[in-house]
Amino acid sequence: MAALAVAPLLLTFCTKSLIFLPADLQNIYMREAMKEKKTDLLQGTLDMLVLKALALGPMHGLGVSSRIAQITKGVFLVKPGSLFPALHRMEEAGWLTSSWGESENNRRAKYYRLTKAGQRQLKTETEDWQRISLAIANALQAS
Repeated sequence: MAALAVAPLLLTFCTKSLIFLPADLQNIYMREAMKEKKTDLLQGTLDMLVLKALALGPMHGLGVSSRIAQITKGVFLVKPGSLFPALHRMEEAGWLTSSWGESENNRRAKYYRLTKAGQRQLKTETEDWQRISLAIANALQAS
């Protein structure tokens, strides 16, 4: 089965050569919006994805975001405004530790790594997710 790429919606308009009336803009926006299927993270799913991304080893914040996009085949694109508060909250919970280091492009970056508690939390959240997703799949199959 081929993977489908999900790209963020970006609309640009050149008003010098074309004139769009409000109704035209609305029609264009609605057509494009319907093509894109927005996927929102369920409560707690971001934590599980961050923990999973860090299970492979320490990463800086933007590396975590890239890894999540990679392992979800681009379905979940985590923005810094969501990611960094989650990383901080997870560090406060004791699931992550952090240290300053140098990134690939020689910039100072905060690197995060899983703690033993974080590994246990990933295991718990993975089991919970599998149980919940099975229950939902069963509910959708019910007649």
